[in-house]
Formats: sequence, C-alpha cells, structure tokens
Amino acid sequence: MDIQKIKNAVLKKDFFKRFVVIIFGVFLLALTYNLFLYPYNLVIGGTSGLSILVEPLFGWDAQIFLYVCSALLVVISFVFLGVKRTSISLVGSVLYPVFISLTEPLAHFLSDYVSMNNMVLVVLAAGFMYGLGNGLVYKMGFDTGGSDVVIRILNKYLHLPEGKCALIIQSIIVLSGAFVFGFNQMVYAIFVLFIYSSLMDKIILGISNSKMFFIHTKELAKVEDFVLHELHTGATVLDMEGGYSKKKSSILMCVVPNRDYYLFKEAILEIDPDAFFVINDCYEVHGGVKAKRFPFI
Repeated sequence: MDIQKIKNAVLKKDFFKRFVVIIFGVFLLALTYNLFLYPYNLVIGGTSGLSILVEPLFGWDAQIFLYVCSALLVVISFVFLGVKRTSISLVGSVLYPVFISLTEPLAHFLSDYVSMNNMVLVVLAAGFMYGLGNGLVYKMGFDTGGSDVVIRILNKYLHLPEGKCALIIQSIIVLSGAFVFGFNQMVYAIFVLFIYSSLMDKIILGISNSKMFFIHTKELAKVEDFVLHELHTGATVLDMEGGYSKKKSSILMCVVPNRDYYLFKEAILEIDPDAFFVINDCYEVHGGVKAKRFPFI
C-alpha cells in the first residue's frame, strides 16, 4: 500500500474549493484579531497573543512581529518537519499576517458600527468569529502555522503528546497576558478560548445526529429483531472474547438516529434488564442505500 500516494490523493481532492474556504477562514481570523483581540487586549495564545504582548513590553509593532514570526516559523518548519508537512501550514502562515494588514482598514470602518462597551458581547463575538475561522481552516486540512509548528516539533523530537504541548504553550501565553493586562483580561481571554475551541470542534466534527450502540446481551436475536423491524436500520454482530473470563460471545453494533435514542435504550433494558451497552456520539455515517440501511451493517 502506497501511503504517500493516498495522502497526496486526499490533499489534492477538491483543492480549489478547499483553498477558497481557507481564504475565507483566514480572513475571519484576521478580522477578529483587528476587531476584538488586539483592541481589547485579549491574549488567547499563539503568535496572535504574543503579538499583542510584545507591543507594551518591548514597543515592537504587532503586525511586523507577526510577519517576522510567521516567516521564521515557516523556515523552522521546513528544516525540522520537512516540505510536505510544511505545505499544509504554508498557505495559512502567509495569508494570516497579510490579511491582518488588509483587514485593518475594514476593522476601523466596522468599529463605528460594532463598538461594544459590554465585554460579554466582545467575548461572544470574538469566540464565535475565531472559532468559525479556525474551524473552516482545520476542516479543509490546513492550519495557520504559528504555535502549531512548535507543537509539532516538540511532538516529533520530544515525543510529547500534541494536546499536552498545546496546553502548556497556550497556558504560558495566556498567563503572560494576565501579568501585562491584568487578571480580568485573562478571564475574558479564557472564555474566548472556550467558546472558539467548542465551536471549532463542532465545525470540524459536525453535530452528532446519530448514536452508535455496542450491546452485549443474552437476548441478542430479540434486540437485533427490534433494530431491523422497528427502527428500520441495520445491525452488525461482532465476535468478541472477554478480557478476564476469555469466554467467547457476540455483541451487536448499530447506529440509530438521535430521535430513536430514548426508545431504543429503554427497549434494550425492557428486552434484557441485565444488558450491557455503550453509547457513543456518531458524527458521520458514509454510504447508504434506499432501503434506509447502512451498507457496512
């Protein structure tokens, strides 16, 4: 199996459409920076947060800092992560500082109409716009470089989990914002982080409209019959072996719409009160036939 060939096919798929979406996503990020993050000193991490910090600390221009930082990180990414991995970040790394410069006049124009004295509204607007922009960028398979480059280098060479690296780096930057701009601004920044990360996850993963059940029951045939004839969907019987007892048995796996979640859960317990089952959110189900069955089950 040629893994690189598969990766190239994925990255080339719908490239023009993905490129248009990432341009719009980066535009939203830059506009959010100029409308809310920079004017209200919201240090939410990454190179954006650092650019807001360096101006009062060292007198450096925030936009120039972003240009320099983005260029340096692209070079560092080429050296340590390679050309193919850097290509995913290159578009966002170049566009983000450029769009910050281009959207600055637009932000000044819009500030007369969206001027907000209530920080709660600022936090909500910033979190929503930043989450939407980041979600669109990541959903298309790109990123905007910046701290993502540092995180991937630490992951590659120090074998630290990317989530832990991101948490450490973002925490340091956010806490630095508290020392420079005060505790209140740090709290606002944390709320922005929470809103935008939650929204970003929803955009990338989608909203769960189905539930996946894994069911171990003595009444397997009856539960399967309920799925097939009452819920009108498919089911898969999987062979299993108990980790402790080593007894061989079977479990039933099926995906049901959210509207049938309560009915099915209670029906399982009605059929077998001792049934053991695990329920997960199901964000996507690919394929399908007109008989309303899932082809893989």
